[in-house]
Amino acid sequence: MKVLKDILYKVAIESVKGSTDVAIQKIEFDSRKVETNDVFVAIRGSLSDGHNYIEKAIELGAKAIICDTLPANTANDVTYIQVKDTNAALAFMAANYFGDPSAKLKLVGVTGTNGKTTIASLLFQLFEKAGFKVGLLSTVKIVVDKTEYPATHTTPDSLTINHYLNEMVEAGVTHCFMEVSSHGIHQKRTEALHFVGGIFTNLSHDHLDYHPTFAEYRDVKKSFFDSLPKSAFVLSNIDDKNGSVMLQNTVAKKLTYALKSYADYRAQILESQLSGLLLKINDNEVWVKLIGTFNAYNVLAIYGTAVELGIDSLEALRLLSDLESVSGRFQYIVSDGGITAVVDYAHTPDALENVLKTINDIRTKNEQLITVVGCGGNRDKTKRPIMAKIASDLSDKAVLTSDNPRNEDPEVILDEMEQGVEAHNYKKMLRITDRKQAIKTACQLAQAKDIILIAGKGHETYQEISGVRHHFDDMETVKEILEQLNK
Repeated sequence: MKVLKDILYKVAIESVKGSTDVAIQKIEFDSRKVETNDVFVAIRGSLSDGHNYIEKAIELGAKAIICDTLPANTANDVTYIQVKDTNAALAFMAANYFGDPSAKLKLVGVTGTNGKTTIASLLFQLFEKAGFKVGLLSTVKIVVDKTEYPATHTTPDSLTINHYLNEMVEAGVTHCFMEVSSHGIHQKRTEALHFVGGIFTNLSHDHLDYHPTFAEYRDVKKSFFDSLPKSAFVLSNIDDKNGSVMLQNTVAKKLTYALKSYADYRAQILESQLSGLLLKINDNEVWVKLIGTFNAYNVLAIYGTAVELGIDSLEALRLLSDLESVSGRFQYIVSDGGITAVVDYAHTPDALENVLKTINDIRTKNEQLITVVGCGGNRDKTKRPIMAKIASDLSDKAVLTSDNPRNEDPEVILDEMEQGVEAHNYKKMLRITDRKQAIKTACQLAQAKDIILIAGKGHETYQEISGVRHHFDDMETVKEILEQLNK
């Protein structure tokens, strides 16, 4: 049990009705989970408003209500706290409830459109290989030292974040690497956390279903760096046109990384192959098992962060050379028949273009490049024609298919994608709604030495159709089909 007034530390309170000297069992923002002696935080979400469930929460036993607007009728034996922003209130309350765990860790946040998962996951890997107990909060999974938990969001809610950070502290974890999404920043999920560093990867077209303009999307990302303290560092990709914007108003130590510009951490690509990259980082050469220019940027960010967190520069290079690629990020297999299949999470125009350009740079052009790509339902529609244009422009054949249609008609999604395919590319485009059949067709079209790219879902092991999740794993599917074709 916690005392309510103790978990309200730093919360911007506007008014109080009742006593704050009451014992609280736990914090909830989902009224369905409320139990006796809980405090219920009424969050205004995109689909529902927690203020509409205050009475239900009280019926289930809530002793205190946190809201931004007091209800017309209040119960005598319940404490009501009116706050300026319930999202921010939840963030501070969660941190206080769990004993401010982020202050006891070296927490580094990674934000940007692409590369967040790769950088956070490989930093986890590097520091684990260096002998530290490490934590990870990512799109793919949550890890507390050696224990893994499934992830449901890129940046979880404040209660979940602080719950796992507290588990990390109790497990003796010293460093934690965390993906920070624009949704998470905008919804104040990171508001009460203590970061020792922040990494900016890049900014391109994404999440314009949530953010009304690209400028707001950029400014939300920037606000994360603006909030960092003097004791923290910011490591920004200065080759990205928004890299300098992220540094403008931060009081944290400003550091840069780049392939093309003068920077604190600079790399040159000496060799690029399907098996990896030979890089010259500052004045030292290193071979890494990651592929493509986009991964050269990721490696630089990882190296710079490791050095800033106290790892010797030469030791950091040694550790870099030992890192393995992240699930669903340019994962590839070569079949017995000599066909290469690549699975990648590329679900934005920029990421898809990067992956296709990487493959085109590496391949000899004596083979076909066949791309299977779809776009998710109930998400940013404006990127659909762009994704199809990129796939048809940069591939020998492009198969348009379903991703996660969610509650949209997959045929409508494909109609919108197809609008981006230029007339001269129609002859090399196929449209197959069923994702498994699309992958099978790509495999049947491929011959020895050809390359198949399956883009958009990466590490995901499900396909969401009409709101229902069905098991579907791109890598598992393509392996199975290629094995069958080789029999």
